[in-house]
Amino acid sequence: MKLGNNLFFKFSVLVLIFSSCKDRNTVDEKKANDFERPNVIFIITDDQGYGDVGFHDNTIIKTPNIDALAAKSTELTNFHVGTTCAPSRAGLMTGRNSNRNNAWHTIGGCSILNEEEQTISKVFQENGYATAMFGKWHLGDNYPFRPHDRGFDTALYHGGGGVGQTPDFWNNDYFDDTYFRNGIPEKFEGYCTDVWFNETIKYIEDQADKPFFTYLALNAPHGPFNVPQEYLDMYADANLTDTQKRFYGMISNVDDNIGKLLKYLETSGKLENTILVFTTDNGTAAGIGKKNGLTTGYNANLRGTKSSPYDGGHRVPFLIHWPKGNITSKNQKKSNDLVAHVDILPTFATICKLEYTPKNYLDGTDVSQVFQSNTKLEDRMLVVDTQRLQWPKKDRNSCVMQGEWRLVNGDELYNIGTDISQTENLSDKFPERVKNMQAFYDEWWKSTEADMHYASIPLNTPNNENVLLTIHDLHSEDPIPWNQDLIRKGEQQPKGYYLIEITEPGNYQFDLYRYPPESNFAINNPVKEIASKPNWNGLAKGIGIKVVGGQIKLNDLVFKQDGNASESHVSVTGSLENGTYRLAASFITPDTSEFPAFYVNIIKI
Repeated sequence: MKLGNNLFFKFSVLVLIFSSCKDRNTVDEKKANDFERPNVIFIITDDQGYGDVGFHDNTIIKTPNIDALAAKSTELTNFHVGTTCAPSRAGLMTGRNSNRNNAWHTIGGCSILNEEEQTISKVFQENGYATAMFGKWHLGDNYPFRPHDRGFDTALYHGGGGVGQTPDFWNNDYFDDTYFRNGIPEKFEGYCTDVWFNETIKYIEDQADKPFFTYLALNAPHGPFNVPQEYLDMYADANLTDTQKRFYGMISNVDDNIGKLLKYLETSGKLENTILVFTTDNGTAAGIGKKNGLTTGYNANLRGTKSSPYDGGHRVPFLIHWPKGNITSKNQKKSNDLVAHVDILPTFATICKLEYTPKNYLDGTDVSQVFQSNTKLEDRMLVVDTQRLQWPKKDRNSCVMQGEWRLVNGDELYNIGTDISQTENLSDKFPERVKNMQAFYDEWWKSTEADMHYASIPLNTPNNENVLLTIHDLHSEDPIPWNQDLIRKGEQQPKGYYLIEITEPGNYQFDLYRYPPESNFAINNPVKEIASKPNWNGLAKGIGIKVVGGQIKLNDLVFKQDGNASESHVSVTGSLENGTYRLAASFITPDTSEFPAFYVNIIKI
């Protein structure tokens, strides 16, 4: 009887467990099916630092809409990015430090996100989201590196790392510019930041059938500090330098646009189930100045600014607001857990319930638990650094972070919990901590080395498009004319190469330009100066050059052609086999010296 009772009991328990699991699975499936996928709007500004907002106690700057958003949001007060533009964007896009993916610089062929990298936009796209980006991409201007090649259905952007930089449309100056919509030039009216927000709102209005992931990556307040006059006037009486007044004005313009976006989301009923993020890409570029021998501006007592390994170089504001997901100030006002840009992809995959399997090693991790009250992350270490070289160098401008501890350059130890300005080096007092943090850095560095390689630009595209190379992406140790003012002056003449790839053998035509093709200027054309105004920078006079021909070098191959300086370009042709080449393009001047072609348009004949 006991044996039979035991068997009956065990059988009953198994039935109960099975039924219970079945019921629980049904409930879990129902919850998953009932989950209404949130929209995502990720706003990231350019060169706006931790102290360049009112909600961090800056009493001069006017950011009422961002401050109001902060009052409703969860804030990550220990959030970090790269110390410059492209590295931050690469980390955000991939969950991987920029040293791993060829975006450790902002120019010189080292701001092109390698093709094998898995992007957050692609992950959202593959999960049925409508995806769009507006503003600054800065991770490659050629196929297959453009935003619409990397998972964005719609992309409206300027060229290079900023409006008016070398790859951008000629003479763009923030006002009434020509931008690229999925690679096609399109003329717009209005100030650049206004355009990005207006186009974002138009895009969101059209999204009725799918949730959307919108990456609103602003070029403001990056220089040149061109701003509508009314925003400059807002700071007419402020104790700031002229540059700071323009910089602050650009931020206030961003703020007004954020207010407009929030109003639209609220009136359209989309705010409740939209994850809205506001952050920036590195420390302040122009928020701190000198006037009459005194420091002006505000940096929240942080030591670093843009490009610095100290906090303030990479510690930036971060707000996240999602009412339906209980990520607001009501659930949790602030979290001081250590979080970084490389955490965004795995974290958003979790909170948006995306199917996501990382294809590459991640430096980031899922930190979704920080948005839950009274939930702490496990202790961790992270690394940020500033390279801005042709090839990454170990121990250069490094910072290892662990909670509130910072190991800077391997021998400076600070605790920002008690010393936010990083004035007291504690390395002698805590040698074991220094040893452990440096050991982490050494292992981390070793792991990145295997991933380091340059991106090669293919000269063959799916639609047989022409390929335009700009000197912005020239691999060179020399100073590079990375903006159109420098292009006009023609003073910098770097020697270097583009890394290109041929996948279809045949004859190719290389058109060498002094000025970009859309300018229609002759090689020897002197171009008129554009005078500056109080609210924006003009452009230098363009200096033409005399040439007698052009030359293309591809590894050991050399092709030459006579040319006329009164024409817009010199065409050089050559036959190429499949392979990867180092391409150098230059004009030949009357004294037989070489002058680099600033733009090279390539056609397969």
